[in-house]
Amino acid sequence: MDIEANLKSLGLVLPPPPKAVALYLPSIRTGNLIFTSGQLPTESGVLTVKGKLGGTVSIETAKSQARIACLNAISTLLLQIPSLNQVERILKLGVYVASLPDFTEQHLVANGASELLSEIFKEKGPHARFAIGVSSLPLDACVELELTVEVKG
Repeated sequence: MDIEANLKSLGLVLPPPPKAVALYLPSIRTGNLIFTSGQLPTESGVLTVKGKLGGTVSIETAKSQARIACLNAISTLLLQIPSLNQVERILKLGVYVASLPDFTEQHLVANGASELLSEIFKEKGPHARFAIGVSSLPLDACVELELTVEVKG
């Protein structure tokens, strides 16, 4: 499967990899694995939505923000490999959702990123996952996520 062609057919364009805002790497490769740092839903370096679930941010809004953060994470893979066609499998998605204490639907927010990964990577997209509610995230983001990806040697 040509992942790059599929991305285009979906009408999706990867943003430039977000620059690190502190002392870390956006992604790192060891052997056939790439680990991304946590990615926020930024567009051109600007956080698109601020707030918490169960407060000012709806589930649907947060799902769309998870998609944006996921595109950012995917773009950081290209710092380690020349083409997304080298992806063998998405192994794990970790999603942190800024939530008020009584909000318990973090998994629904994570579905935004999981669905995107399945759309882009097809049979290589299903993955293990966690979705955790946290009291706050950097810059007051509503979601942050990370990927673990297996790539061709």
